[in-house]
Amino acid sequence: MLEIETLPVRQPSSVAYTEATRAVEEDEEIRRMTEEQLIEGINRLRKERNAVILAHNYQLPVIQDLADFVGDSLELSRQAAQTDADVIVFCGVHFMAETAAILCPDKKVLLPDLEAGCSLAASVTAEQVRRWKEKHPNAIVVAYINTTAEVKAEADYCCTSANAVKVVQSLPRDREILFLPDMFLGAYVQRMTGRRMYLWPGECHVHAGIRPEYIQGLFERYPDADLLLHPECGCISQCMYALAEGDLPADRTFIYSTSGMVRHARNSPTPTHLVATEVGILHRMCKEAPQKRFIPVKEDALCEYMKTITLPKVYRALRDMVYEVTVPEDIAARARRAIEQMLAIV
Repeated sequence: MLEIETLPVRQPSSVAYTEATRAVEEDEEIRRMTEEQLIEGINRLRKERNAVILAHNYQLPVIQDLADFVGDSLELSRQAAQTDADVIVFCGVHFMAETAAILCPDKKVLLPDLEAGCSLAASVTAEQVRRWKEKHPNAIVVAYINTTAEVKAEADYCCTSANAVKVVQSLPRDREILFLPDMFLGAYVQRMTGRRMYLWPGECHVHAGIRPEYIQGLFERYPDADLLLHPECGCISQCMYALAEGDLPADRTFIYSTSGMVRHARNSPTPTHLVATEVGILHRMCKEAPQKRFIPVKEDALCEYMKTITLPKVYRALRDMVYEVTVPEDIAARARRAIEQMLAIV
């Protein structure tokens, strides 16, 4: 049975007009630069700084095209851990840059806009996790990678959407599991593993908005399409029930991380794909499988936090070496343990 601990949830701040946005608007050099000049400047500076640019699949197309590597949270964590660059420019959101800083304490990690946050990561604090653990003193805490460093420090294991099932399957069956913060991903993992878990009531506001009604009728309009679902989606539980009841085609419905979606689109013979996640992924899909058709399940599934990263901000970050993301060593050491526990499994 799905059980949810109900504790207060902290909401993220707006990113309508950030300090980094103001800074580039007021910068005389940047105001005069064309997109081509910004790209040329970034390419020059990354060589001078020995920098690597990592970008999440939800980033703006121009940022994805510029990056040295584009991927999901797990892939970007691995790339950060393996890089020999002196500087990591992380084009994503704050918790991702923190993860890179945790894994690479000898590198300088820059986030082009420090206010690029995450509604899901903002839904739980370290103090809330400590109180939760007091109620379940023998439980194993599994924290989704979409959490702050302070929350990761309270966890036993981290996971991503790509490996959450595998992480939970590896845990002793006689232990309680506290899974945080995404309740939709947690419900999916619980169903896939058969493990009884306590779930934190957090959600990604973008994925939570992808409701069952957006799925209904799509197969009638696109009868030959595959449906690709991210497990954070608000429709995931209903879709899994529909699969079990035969109301969705089992041979054409797939639940993936973002990079899993890209691999499926690249390798599948199916010509049309219905995509239920943030629409930034469509750019990479179209690049890697240009002969195929990709239909967003929800056209306005857009993360404003991801989209705060722009070319002028990347240029300014490399030119002025701002904004560095650091994690206090006592927190980083504990969080690193949880991340490494995850990487050891996968």
